[in-house]
Amino acid sequence: MELLGLFPEEIKEWLQSHGIPAFRGDQIFSWLHKHAVERFEQMTNVPGDVILRLQEAFGTPWPLELAARRRSLDGTEKYLFALKDQTTIETVYLPEEERQTVCLSTQVGCAMNCSFCATGQSGYVRNLSAAEIVTQVLWLEHQLRAFGKSITNVVYMGMGEPLANYGAVLRSAHLLNHPQGRNLGARRLTISTCGLVPQIRALANEELQVNLAVSLHAVTDADRSRIMPVNRRFPLQELLQACDYYTQQTNRRISYEYALIGGVNDSLAAAHRLRQLLQGRLCHVNLIPINPVGTERRPSMAKVAQFAKVLEEGRVPVSIRKERGTDIEAACGQLRQTQLQE
Repeated sequence: MELLGLFPEEIKEWLQSHGIPAFRGDQIFSWLHKHAVERFEQMTNVPGDVILRLQEAFGTPWPLELAARRRSLDGTEKYLFALKDQTTIETVYLPEEERQTVCLSTQVGCAMNCSFCATGQSGYVRNLSAAEIVTQVLWLEHQLRAFGKSITNVVYMGMGEPLANYGAVLRSAHLLNHPQGRNLGARRLTISTCGLVPQIRALANEELQVNLAVSLHAVTDADRSRIMPVNRRFPLQELLQACDYYTQQTNRRISYEYALIGGVNDSLAAAHRLRQLLQGRLCHVNLIPINPVGTERRPSMAKVAQFAKVLEEGRVPVSIRKERGTDIEAACGQLRQTQLQE
């Protein structure tokens, strides 16, 4: 059991089972999630004997520690965290003038094996717990408060396929959204998926107003199956039908992520096909010139602009993601892969 993965009522149950007054549960939850303390002894209104019991049972609040840190010239920061079983995950901090965004990992490695993703090349190890997911936010929150800043947005777009770790991801979202904790609005949380259809449909029924981002990356089943093996299980039309169900149930716009890979999926014909697929749907397209991984290359910005223009002409909302962190291997899984090779 990990304390950071528990809600106040669950903490109260644990306290009562150990002869400790239940009302301490609200205090402990607030210290952990709202104040982002890294040590139990920082809980100044919790008695020393309770602190001792927590230390004996849980050791330290956070189930991870920093193993490596890199900072880009553009301000992006990437962290490699070591977990208690000595596996590692990555977290990325994306500072902007109006928002402070953290990009979370949800698994150690990934089983989806997308051709352009460094995480998939290192294979799947295990799911993260809700506590391990939430702590990535709290660790960074703790650092930012020294500079008068705070996390404003969370994207589940780091290592792993979030919806393949459905239970822990949903629990972490509810923990981050909890009014006694970080109290991040659900609409400030974005969950990404490569296209797991049953989980998209399940998420539509959760009554949790998070944002959904779907990694599309190709416009035909043949091309998508080649770069994203998940498409062999859930082809494009089945995926788009699930996305339509999501928008019908939630009235929420879906963000379709499209990583532009030079010579693979960046032709004007592909742009026209993407426009045809998405016209009339409640959506937004996020074009992403890839961070180079392996033999994959990035198209020219002129070609990216031409691709976007085709969508705009078809009245499909589109934006081009600003390049961030290329000089620090900010693409998903790159820093961990480098560490594993070393």
